[in-house]
Amino acid sequence: MTAITNITALYRQREALPLRTRLLCMFGAVAALHAAAVVLLLGGTAGASGAQALTWGLVLTAYLAGVKHSYDWDHIAAIDNSTRKFVAQRQDPVSVGFAFSLGHSSVVTLAGVLVIAGAAAAGELLQDGSAGNMVLGLIGSGVSGVFLLALGLFNGSAFARSARAYRRSRSGAAIDPRDLEPQGLVVRLLSRPLARVRRPRNIYVIGFLFGLGFDTATTIGLLMMTTAASLAGVPPFALLALPLAFTAAMTLCDSLNGMAMMRMYRSALADPQRKLGLNVLVTGISAVSALFIAGITLGGFANAAFALEDPLTAWLRSIDLGDAGLLLVALLLAVWGAAALKGRLGRKIVGEP
Repeated sequence: MTAITNITALYRQREALPLRTRLLCMFGAVAALHAAAVVLLLGGTAGASGAQALTWGLVLTAYLAGVKHSYDWDHIAAIDNSTRKFVAQRQDPVSVGFAFSLGHSSVVTLAGVLVIAGAAAAGELLQDGSAGNMVLGLIGSGVSGVFLLALGLFNGSAFARSARAYRRSRSGAAIDPRDLEPQGLVVRLLSRPLARVRRPRNIYVIGFLFGLGFDTATTIGLLMMTTAASLAGVPPFALLALPLAFTAAMTLCDSLNGMAMMRMYRSALADPQRKLGLNVLVTGISAVSALFIAGITLGGFANAAFALEDPLTAWLRSIDLGDAGLLLVALLLAVWGAAALKGRLGRKIVGEP
Protein backbone atom coordinates (compact mmCIF):
# COMPACT_ATOMS: atom_id res chain seq x y z
CA MET A 1 0.00 0.00 0.00
CA THR A 2 2.87 2.36 0.79
CA ALA A 3 4.45 1.68 -2.62
CA ILE A 4 1.18 2.50 -4.41
CA THR A 5 0.86 5.72 -2.42
CA ASN A 6 4.43 6.71 -3.32
CA ILE A 7 3.84 6.02 -7.01
CA THR A 8 0.64 8.07 -6.96
CA ALA A 9 2.46 10.95 -5.26
CA LEU A 10 5.24 10.73 -7.84
CA TYR A 11 2.75 11.01 -10.69
CA ARG A 12 1.13 14.02 -9.09
CA GLN A 13 4.52 15.68 -8.64
CA ARG A 14 5.30 15.00 -12.31
CA GLU A 15 2.08 16.67 -13.44
CA ALA A 16 2.98 19.71 -11.32
CA LEU A 17 6.33 20.11 -13.08
CA PRO A 18 6.82 22.95 -15.58
CA LEU A 19 5.97 22.16 -19.19
CA ARG A 20 9.60 22.48 -20.30
CA THR A 21 10.76 19.99 -17.66
CA ARG A 22 8.15 17.46 -18.72
CA LEU A 23 9.20 17.89 -22.33
CA LEU A 24 12.83 17.26 -21.41
CA CYS A 25 11.85 14.11 -19.50
CA MET A 26 9.82 12.77 -22.41
CA PHE A 27 12.41 13.39 -25.08
CA GLY A 28 15.08 12.14 -22.68
CA ALA A 29 13.21 8.83 -22.57
CA VAL A 30 13.04 8.80 -26.37
CA ALA A 31 16.79 9.44 -26.53
CA ALA A 32 17.38 6.61 -24.04
CA LEU A 33 15.49 4.20 -26.32
CA HIS A 34 17.71 5.24 -29.24
CA ALA A 35 20.83 4.82 -27.11
CA ALA A 36 19.73 1.37 -25.92
CA ALA A 37 19.16 0.22 -29.50
CA VAL A 38 22.63 1.42 -30.51
CA VAL A 39 24.26 -0.26 -27.48
CA LEU A 40 22.54 -3.57 -28.26
CA LEU A 41 23.54 -3.32 -31.89
CA LEU A 42 27.18 -2.56 -31.12
CA GLY A 43 27.35 -5.18 -28.39
CA GLY A 44 25.73 -7.82 -30.56
CA THR A 45 27.99 -7.30 -33.55
CA ALA A 46 31.27 -6.71 -31.69
CA GLY A 47 32.64 -10.18 -32.35
CA ALA A 48 30.74 -11.07 -35.50
CA SER A 49 32.33 -9.15 -38.34
CA GLY A 50 30.65 -11.25 -41.01
CA ALA A 51 27.15 -10.35 -39.82
CA GLN A 52 27.75 -6.64 -39.21
CA ALA A 53 26.59 -5.37 -42.61
CA LEU A 54 23.46 -7.53 -42.53
CA THR A 55 22.61 -6.56 -38.96
CA TRP A 56 23.10 -2.83 -39.49
CA GLY A 57 20.91 -3.00 -42.59
CA LEU A 58 18.19 -4.85 -40.71
CA VAL A 59 18.22 -2.40 -37.79
CA LEU A 60 18.01 0.55 -40.17
CA THR A 61 15.09 -1.12 -41.93
CA ALA A 62 13.38 -1.69 -38.57
CA TYR A 63 13.90 1.98 -37.66
CA LEU A 64 12.36 3.16 -40.93
CA ALA A 65 9.49 0.73 -40.38
CA GLY A 66 8.84 2.41 -37.03
CA VAL A 67 8.77 5.82 -38.72
CA LYS A 68 6.28 4.56 -41.32
CA HIS A 69 4.10 2.81 -38.76
CA SER A 70 3.79 5.99 -36.70
CA TYR A 71 1.97 7.60 -39.62
CA ASP A 72 -0.74 4.95 -39.89
CA TRP A 73 -4.10 6.69 -39.84
CA ASP A 74 -5.29 4.98 -36.65
CA HIS A 75 -2.18 6.22 -34.79
CA ILE A 76 -2.72 9.79 -35.89
CA ALA A 77 -6.46 9.74 -35.26
CA ALA A 78 -6.02 8.29 -31.75
CA ILE A 79 -3.26 10.73 -30.76
CA ASP A 80 -4.88 13.82 -32.28
CA ASN A 81 -8.34 13.16 -30.83
CA SER A 82 -6.94 12.24 -27.39
CA THR A 83 -4.89 15.43 -27.38
CA ARG A 84 -7.97 17.47 -28.31
CA LYS A 85 -9.90 15.89 -25.42
CA PHE A 86 -7.18 16.68 -22.87
CA VAL A 87 -6.68 20.24 -24.10
CA ALA A 88 -10.44 20.81 -23.86
CA GLN A 89 -10.17 19.72 -20.21
CA ARG A 90 -7.49 22.40 -19.65
CA GLN A 91 -4.58 19.95 -19.40
CA ASP A 92 -1.15 20.10 -21.04
CA PRO A 93 -1.03 16.64 -22.65
CA VAL A 94 2.69 16.58 -23.38
CA SER A 95 3.09 12.81 -23.49
CA VAL A 96 -0.01 11.56 -25.34
CA GLY A 97 1.92 10.52 -28.44
CA PHE A 98 4.77 9.03 -26.42
CA ALA A 99 2.46 7.00 -24.15
CA PHE A 100 0.36 5.68 -27.03
CA SER A 101 3.41 4.75 -29.07
CA LEU A 102 5.16 3.10 -26.14
CA GLY A 103 2.09 0.99 -25.42
CA HIS A 104 1.70 0.04 -29.06
CA SER A 105 5.34 -0.86 -29.53
CA SER A 106 5.41 -2.85 -26.28
CA VAL A 107 3.35 -5.50 -28.05
CA VAL A 108 5.80 -5.61 -30.95
CA THR A 109 8.77 -5.78 -28.57
CA LEU A 110 7.25 -8.66 -26.59
CA ALA A 111 6.47 -10.54 -29.81
CA GLY A 112 10.02 -9.89 -31.02
CA VAL A 113 11.45 -11.32 -27.80
CA LEU A 114 9.29 -14.42 -28.28
CA VAL A 115 10.58 -14.77 -31.83
CA ILE A 116 14.20 -14.46 -30.69
CA ALA A 117 13.60 -16.99 -27.91
CA GLY A 118 12.15 -19.41 -30.44
CA ALA A 119 8.79 -19.63 -28.66
CA ALA A 120 6.13 -21.51 -30.59
CA ALA A 121 3.55 -18.89 -29.56
CA ALA A 122 5.27 -16.33 -31.79
CA GLY A 123 4.65 -18.47 -34.86
CA GLU A 124 0.96 -18.70 -33.99
CA LEU A 125 0.74 -14.93 -33.70
CA LEU A 126 2.20 -14.51 -37.18
CA GLN A 127 0.15 -17.27 -38.81
CA ASP A 128 -2.87 -15.73 -40.45
CA GLY A 129 -6.10 -17.50 -39.48
CA SER A 130 -4.73 -19.16 -36.33
CA ALA A 131 -6.77 -19.03 -33.11
CA GLY A 132 -4.25 -16.79 -31.33
CA ASN A 133 -4.00 -14.40 -34.26
CA MET A 134 -7.79 -14.24 -34.54
CA VAL A 135 -8.39 -13.55 -30.83
CA LEU A 136 -5.73 -10.84 -30.60
CA GLY A 137 -6.93 -9.30 -33.84
CA LEU A 138 -10.49 -9.08 -32.53
CA ILE A 139 -9.30 -7.51 -29.26
CA GLY A 140 -7.14 -4.96 -31.07
CA SER A 141 -9.73 -3.98 -33.68
CA GLY A 142 -12.61 -3.96 -31.18
CA VAL A 143 -10.84 -1.71 -28.68
CA SER A 144 -9.45 0.64 -31.33
CA GLY A 145 -12.81 0.93 -33.10
CA VAL A 146 -14.79 1.67 -29.94
CA PHE A 147 -12.16 4.08 -28.59
CA LEU A 148 -11.98 6.05 -31.83
CA LEU A 149 -15.77 6.10 -32.10
CA ALA A 150 -16.07 7.52 -28.58
CA LEU A 151 -13.39 10.16 -29.18
CA GLY A 152 -14.85 11.03 -32.57
CA LEU A 153 -18.26 11.65 -31.03
CA PHE A 154 -16.71 13.58 -28.12
CA ASN A 155 -14.76 15.86 -30.43
CA GLY A 156 -17.68 16.01 -32.84
CA SER A 157 -19.66 17.63 -30.02
CA ALA A 158 -16.83 20.13 -29.54
CA PHE A 159 -16.82 20.80 -33.29
CA ALA A 160 -20.58 21.49 -33.32
CA ARG A 161 -20.32 23.97 -30.44
CA SER A 162 -17.25 25.64 -31.94
CA ALA A 163 -18.98 25.96 -35.31
CA ARG A 164 -21.98 27.66 -33.67
CA ALA A 165 -19.65 30.00 -31.78
CA TYR A 166 -17.83 30.78 -35.03
CA ARG A 167 -21.09 31.73 -36.75
CA ARG A 168 -21.96 34.04 -33.84
CA SER A 169 -18.51 35.63 -33.94
CA ARG A 170 -19.00 36.51 -37.60
CA SER A 171 -21.86 38.77 -36.52
CA GLY A 172 -19.66 40.48 -33.91
CA ALA A 173 -20.61 38.51 -30.79
CA ALA A 174 -17.92 37.94 -28.16
CA ILE A 175 -16.61 34.39 -27.65
CA ASP A 176 -16.59 32.72 -24.26
CA PRO A 177 -13.96 29.93 -24.06
CA ARG A 178 -16.64 27.73 -22.48
CA ASP A 179 -18.50 27.88 -25.79
CA LEU A 180 -15.74 25.72 -27.28
CA GLU A 181 -15.99 22.91 -24.73
CA PRO A 182 -17.92 19.75 -25.65
CA GLN A 183 -21.22 19.51 -23.79
CA GLY A 184 -24.66 18.00 -24.12
CA LEU A 185 -26.16 14.53 -24.33
CA VAL A 186 -23.31 12.99 -26.32
CA VAL A 187 -20.70 14.07 -23.78
CA ARG A 188 -22.80 12.79 -20.88
CA LEU A 189 -23.19 9.44 -22.58
CA LEU A 190 -19.45 9.23 -23.23
CA SER A 191 -18.39 10.37 -19.77
CA ARG A 192 -18.40 6.82 -18.45
CA PRO A 193 -16.52 5.09 -21.31
CA LEU A 194 -13.87 7.83 -21.29
CA ALA A 195 -13.72 8.15 -17.49
CA ARG A 196 -10.65 5.90 -17.29
CA VAL A 197 -8.76 8.08 -19.78
CA ARG A 198 -8.10 10.96 -17.41
CA ARG A 199 -4.39 11.57 -18.03
CA PRO A 200 -2.04 11.15 -21.01
CA ARG A 201 -0.37 8.19 -19.27
CA ASN A 202 -3.68 6.26 -19.49
CA ILE A 203 -3.20 6.21 -23.27
CA TYR A 204 -0.41 3.63 -22.78
CA VAL A 205 -3.01 0.91 -22.18
CA ILE A 206 -5.02 2.05 -25.21
CA GLY A 207 -1.89 1.89 -27.36
CA PHE A 208 -1.09 -1.59 -26.04
CA LEU A 209 -4.57 -2.85 -26.90
CA PHE A 210 -4.36 -1.20 -30.34
CA GLY A 211 -1.17 -3.17 -30.99
CA LEU A 212 -2.64 -6.59 -30.16
CA GLY A 213 -4.14 -6.93 -33.63
CA PHE A 214 -0.86 -7.53 -35.52
CA ASP A 215 -2.96 -6.39 -38.46
CA THR A 216 -0.56 -4.08 -40.28
CA ALA A 217 1.96 -5.07 -42.89
CA THR A 218 4.65 -3.07 -41.09
CA THR A 219 4.29 -4.98 -37.80
CA ILE A 220 4.11 -8.38 -39.44
CA GLY A 221 7.04 -7.49 -41.71
CA LEU A 222 9.19 -6.53 -38.73
CA LEU A 223 8.48 -9.80 -36.91
CA MET A 224 9.08 -11.84 -40.05
CA MET A 225 12.35 -9.98 -40.56
CA THR A 226 13.34 -10.78 -36.96
CA THR A 227 12.56 -14.45 -37.58
CA ALA A 228 14.64 -14.52 -40.77
CA ALA A 229 17.55 -12.75 -39.05
CA SER A 230 17.42 -15.27 -36.19
CA LEU A 231 17.59 -18.16 -38.64
CA ALA A 232 20.48 -16.43 -40.45
CA GLY A 233 22.56 -16.52 -37.28
CA VAL A 234 22.44 -12.86 -36.26
CA PRO A 235 23.53 -12.63 -32.57
CA PRO A 236 20.66 -12.42 -30.03
CA PHE A 237 21.72 -9.02 -28.64
CA ALA A 238 21.72 -7.57 -32.13
CA LEU A 239 18.31 -9.12 -32.76
CA LEU A 240 16.94 -7.31 -29.71
CA ALA A 241 18.01 -4.07 -31.37
CA LEU A 242 15.42 -4.64 -34.13
CA PRO A 243 12.22 -4.16 -32.07
CA LEU A 244 13.97 -1.54 -29.94
CA ALA A 245 14.91 0.50 -33.02
CA PHE A 246 11.31 0.17 -34.20
CA THR A 247 10.12 1.44 -30.80
CA ALA A 248 12.61 4.32 -30.74
CA ALA A 249 11.53 5.56 -34.17
CA MET A 250 7.83 5.25 -33.46
CA THR A 251 7.98 6.98 -30.07
CA LEU A 252 9.97 9.86 -31.59
CA CYS A 253 7.51 10.47 -34.43
CA ASP A 254 4.38 9.98 -32.31
CA SER A 255 5.77 12.27 -29.59
CA LEU A 256 6.37 14.99 -32.16
CA ASN A 257 2.89 14.48 -33.56
CA GLY A 258 1.32 14.76 -30.11
CA MET A 259 3.35 17.88 -29.35
CA ALA A 260 2.34 19.53 -32.64
CA MET A 261 -1.35 18.84 -32.02
CA MET A 262 -1.14 20.09 -28.42
CA ARG A 263 0.42 23.32 -29.58
CA MET A 264 -2.17 23.73 -32.31
CA TYR A 265 -5.14 23.19 -30.02
CA ARG A 266 -3.70 25.25 -27.16
CA SER A 267 -3.03 28.21 -29.44
CA ALA A 268 -6.57 28.03 -30.79
CA LEU A 269 -8.11 27.93 -27.31
CA ALA A 270 -5.77 30.59 -25.88
CA ASP A 271 -6.99 33.15 -28.43
CA PRO A 272 -10.49 31.97 -29.38
CA GLN A 273 -11.56 35.30 -30.89
CA ARG A 274 -8.74 35.35 -33.42
CA LYS A 275 -8.11 31.63 -33.95
CA LEU A 276 -11.64 30.29 -33.69
CA GLY A 277 -11.70 29.33 -37.36
CA LEU A 278 -8.54 27.24 -36.90
CA ASN A 279 -10.04 25.50 -33.87
CA VAL A 280 -13.24 24.67 -35.76
CA LEU A 281 -11.42 23.34 -38.82
CA VAL A 282 -8.84 21.22 -37.00
CA THR A 283 -11.39 19.84 -34.54
CA GLY A 284 -13.67 18.92 -37.44
CA ILE A 285 -10.85 17.16 -39.32
CA SER A 286 -9.84 15.20 -36.21
CA ALA A 287 -13.41 14.16 -35.37
CA VAL A 288 -14.19 13.07 -38.93
CA SER A 289 -10.94 11.11 -39.19
CA ALA A 290 -11.68 9.27 -35.92
CA LEU A 291 -15.24 8.42 -36.98
CA PHE A 292 -14.02 7.35 -40.41
CA ILE A 293 -11.39 4.97 -39.02
CA ALA A 294 -13.83 3.71 -36.37
CA GLY A 295 -16.32 2.80 -39.08
CA ILE A 296 -13.72 0.91 -41.09
CA THR A 297 -12.29 -0.85 -38.02
CA LEU A 298 -15.65 -1.87 -36.57
CA GLY A 299 -16.83 -3.05 -39.99
CA GLY A 300 -13.78 -5.29 -40.26
CA PHE A 301 -14.31 -6.45 -36.68
CA ALA A 302 -17.91 -7.48 -37.43
CA ASN A 303 -16.79 -9.33 -40.57
CA ALA A 304 -14.17 -11.34 -38.65
CA ALA A 305 -16.13 -11.89 -35.41
CA PHE A 306 -19.36 -13.07 -37.01
CA ALA A 307 -17.91 -14.62 -40.20
CA LEU A 308 -19.98 -12.31 -42.38
CA GLU A 309 -19.92 -12.80 -46.13
CA ASP A 310 -21.44 -9.51 -47.28
CA PRO A 311 -19.33 -7.41 -49.66
CA LEU A 312 -19.40 -4.25 -47.51
CA THR A 313 -17.76 -5.56 -44.33
CA ALA A 314 -15.43 -7.75 -46.40
CA TRP A 315 -14.27 -4.63 -48.24
CA LEU A 316 -13.90 -2.69 -44.97
CA ARG A 317 -11.78 -5.50 -43.54
CA SER A 318 -9.47 -5.44 -46.56
CA ILE A 319 -8.74 -1.69 -46.45
CA ASP A 320 -5.16 -0.76 -45.57
CA LEU A 321 -4.90 2.86 -44.44
CA GLY A 322 -1.22 2.82 -43.55
CA ASP A 323 -0.11 5.27 -46.24
CA ALA A 324 -3.28 7.35 -45.92
CA GLY A 325 -2.05 8.65 -42.58
CA LEU A 326 0.50 10.78 -44.39
CA LEU A 327 -2.38 12.52 -46.18
CA LEU A 328 -3.97 13.38 -42.83
CA VAL A 329 -0.66 14.72 -41.51
CA ALA A 330 -0.20 16.82 -44.67
CA LEU A 331 -3.74 18.18 -44.38
CA LEU A 332 -3.31 19.19 -40.72
CA LEU A 333 0.09 20.78 -41.40
CA ALA A 334 -1.36 22.68 -44.38
CA VAL A 335 -4.21 24.02 -42.24
CA TRP A 336 -1.81 25.00 -39.45
CA GLY A 337 0.62 26.62 -41.89
CA ALA A 338 -2.13 28.55 -43.66
CA ALA A 339 -3.50 29.81 -40.32
CA ALA A 340 -0.03 30.88 -39.17
CA LEU A 341 0.61 32.71 -42.45
CA LYS A 342 -2.77 34.41 -42.30
CA GLY A 343 -2.14 35.51 -38.71
CA ARG A 344 1.29 36.92 -39.58
CA LEU A 345 -0.06 38.82 -42.57
CA GLY A 346 -2.92 40.15 -40.47
CA ARG A 347 -0.53 41.47 -37.81
CA LYS A 348 1.58 43.20 -40.45
CA ILE A 349 -1.49 44.90 -41.91
CA VAL A 350 -2.60 46.31 -38.53
CA GLY A 351 0.98 47.12 -37.55
CA GLU A 352 1.35 44.62 -34.69
CA PRO A 353 4.84 43.19 -33.93
